[in-house]
Amino acid sequence: MLFVLILCTIVIFFAIFTNRFLKGLGIPSLIFFMALGMIFGSDGLLKIDYGNYHITKEMCSIALGFIIFYGGFCTKWETAKPIICKASVLSTFGVLLTATFTCIFCHFILNVEFLESFLIGAVISSTDAASVFSILKSKNLNLKDSTAPLLEVESGSNDPMSYILVILAITLLQGQSVDFVLVLFLKQMLFGILTGIIIAKFAGFIFSKTKFINEGNDTLFVIGLVLAAYALPELYSGNPFLSVYFLGFILGNSKIRNKPALINFFDGITSLGQIGIFFILGLLAFPSKIPELLTTGTLIFLFLTFIARPLTIFLLMLPFKASKGQNILVSWAGLRGVASIVFAIVAIDSGCNLNYDLFHLVFLISILSVSFQGTFLPYIAEKVNMIDEFSDVHKTFNDYQEDFSIKLLNVDVTEKSEWAGNEIKDINFPPGSLVLTIKRGNEKIVPKGNSVINVGDSVVLSLPNTNVGDDITLKEITIDKKHKWCNKKIKDLILPANYLIVMIKRNGQTLIPNGDIMLQEDDLLAIYD
Repeated sequence: MLFVLILCTIVIFFAIFTNRFLKGLGIPSLIFFMALGMIFGSDGLLKIDYGNYHITKEMCSIALGFIIFYGGFCTKWETAKPIICKASVLSTFGVLLTATFTCIFCHFILNVEFLESFLIGAVISSTDAASVFSILKSKNLNLKDSTAPLLEVESGSNDPMSYILVILAITLLQGQSVDFVLVLFLKQMLFGILTGIIIAKFAGFIFSKTKFINEGNDTLFVIGLVLAAYALPELYSGNPFLSVYFLGFILGNSKIRNKPALINFFDGITSLGQIGIFFILGLLAFPSKIPELLTTGTLIFLFLTFIARPLTIFLLMLPFKASKGQNILVSWAGLRGVASIVFAIVAIDSGCNLNYDLFHLVFLISILSVSFQGTFLPYIAEKVNMIDEFSDVHKTFNDYQEDFSIKLLNVDVTEKSEWAGNEIKDINFPPGSLVLTIKRGNEKIVPKGNSVINVGDSVVLSLPNTNVGDDITLKEITIDKKHKWCNKKIKDLILPANYLIVMIKRNGQTLIPNGDIMLQEDDLLAIYD
């Protein structure tokens, strides 16, 4: 036990000390921690004898569940909405087509048995979100045409579909009928989605309608939700990864208390989970077995990278009239990663009789994909003219927080307050501040100069360098040329009830809104809701 703890300590410290170096090079940590695991493994320097596929499957699957949950939790609906149809098609039919093309190649060109070819295609049909975005963030690659959110949603949501295909392939290899497989497919989809939605709605009710969860135990509550969303679908042959993704996506786009702290916590948890998965997979690998699979693995990788993935993207993006540059970049960004290796372990643990060493084959393909495609991703983005110098890739995520030049302050007016009973125009507010709204019971009042502040009111002020109260919620909206507010004055907008535009950022400047300001393309609005 002591040796295991020391080993974990070494791996974590390596993660901390090498993180900045790897980010500077734009190399996903996947390669480093897999290599570190191989160094510690049976073929490595320390000769640690580890070969338990069952334990590895259980540990890595749960960790992958938290990673997929966090991917959904950090997906912003505002940025995902314009590309949700594209991303949904790519994460479902894209996975299916990629698996089909790979299956055909393996069976007819490499002479692999058909069902085993289908299993290989299913296992490597999903893309790795962590690898793609570690490169985009480290190199600050801001992409045109909403390509960053497209890649985020596609790569974050296509693991469940890949897992479904893997389960179907395993079931066919075990001799089950086609009818049984079709019913299993429906169960995987239906119970996976329903479980995630039901648990998310339950969580939303607990967070918004009760005081059961406080700041001290909200992280524990969400951990419990993720575990429930992962475990419950399997009682009914549902898809656990689909369930946790829907839970994360719905919860991440809901108004829940203490969201920044939750994001920071799960960012650390998922980073630790990724490190653990990568290291264990490296520990499980035998580098001495790679050479005999080198030709087969390289051929599959080349076919997948230069034929299967591009053909899939160009076919499915055709109805959306995507640009050639976007198609090429999305094709190249289809990195294979940790999910593919975990799904290979799931197949091996099922007891299927396979002619190929599936684990090491997929291990090799993933390393080739991440190292080759990952290294040249910035180069490809530049060559196809898809880099946008005026956007910020970090805004794709829910964990992004704009560094606004104003903050919000919530002030409760008591009987002793000098503001009580006075009109706004007669009150000496702090320098540089602006009254944004008055909360009176369940009503939100848009303030005017002659508005009277009463005892019991809550006044929301904009104030430099002041922390936002827990009950104040801001969200961002970027105005594009197709937005219904573009080229309209604020006073002419039909806004939802209790909606208030509190700030406009335009060309690096901060504007305090008034009714006569006309909203322009590329304006960034801070909305108080």
